[in-house]
Amino acid sequence: MSVRLVPEVTTQIATVTGAGSVNRTDERFGILATDLGILWDGGDGRVFVLFGDTYGRGWGGNGAGPPDADWRCNVLAFSSNRDLDRGLLLDDVVARPDGGATQVIASGSGREATIIPNSGIAVDGNQFVHYMSVREWGRPGTWRTNYSGVAVSTDGGVTWAKPRAARWSNKWGRNSRFQIGAFARSGEHVYLFGTTQGRFGPGYLARVHTADILRSSAYEYWTGREWAGHESSAVPVLDGPVGELSVAYNVHFGCWLAMHLDEDRAAIVLRAAEELTGPWSPGEVVVSGRDHPALYGGYLHPWALDGPDIYFLLSQWEPYNVFLMRSRLIQGD
Repeated sequence: MSVRLVPEVTTQIATVTGAGSVNRTDERFGILATDLGILWDGGDGRVFVLFGDTYGRGWGGNGAGPPDADWRCNVLAFSSNRDLDRGLLLDDVVARPDGGATQVIASGSGREATIIPNSGIAVDGNQFVHYMSVREWGRPGTWRTNYSGVAVSTDGGVTWAKPRAARWSNKWGRNSRFQIGAFARSGEHVYLFGTTQGRFGPGYLARVHTADILRSSAYEYWTGREWAGHESSAVPVLDGPVGELSVAYNVHFGCWLAMHLDEDRAAIVLRAAEELTGPWSPGEVVVSGRDHPALYGGYLHPWALDGPDIYFLLSQWEPYNVFLMRSRLIQGD
């Protein structure tokens, strides 16, 4: 049985990053332009906010780049404010000596264009981030990855390790189904939704015991009937196209929410389900590209899941910054 939630009205609350934002990130953290803004409850009274490719002085003013404009593949900020109608207020960042935000998840060597975060979760006092190693960018909405993995921090997000045992290789012609991921927690398992590289594939589902989150070999995959130990057994639980994905449980409606980019409709959509395995409702448009051109992302705020209003972060390629949005949900027929 599926549940349907419909966005009644969606409002832009505040600009989160860049010049003129509520956080003045250009002045405080050397962040003139950035995207994504992956959110998770760090379990220590803070929400972690992890951004993607970030630029400072010398930024071109539209989209990403140039690389010599104080480029960092990812930067991490923290927020503790609960009155989200004031905006998503950033307290501080993981900083380098000059006070600017530093890159936290290190880049690799060889054919790697960047390291992009996909999702984060706190488990037993440690922080985990699903990320992807991008080999090369393609046409809009497509790219090729080397692999995806889970990075871990045991010191509150200051330093991060990338264990080789926590990786999903994306070998040529095989297209791993978990190159972009979204974490969720239920009971003693961490669940991982995954898609292939780019924004056009369906969504798959895996799970792992919390103690084994850093062992990709320990993950089980949903076959449509049961959990199996091989990634090739996974069947779609979310029909595509699924872009950047965020999953969380809403206690007000008593169901799971999945928010993601629908590239074909140029819209951020919302789905609902009673169980993580589905069935999931069709995607209801929350934000349209007609109103916010070149939009992407859509990351749910973990402290706004106990009422009819949800808050989430939205990115736009132009002006290549991040915005806090609010949407009022109602029960659909």
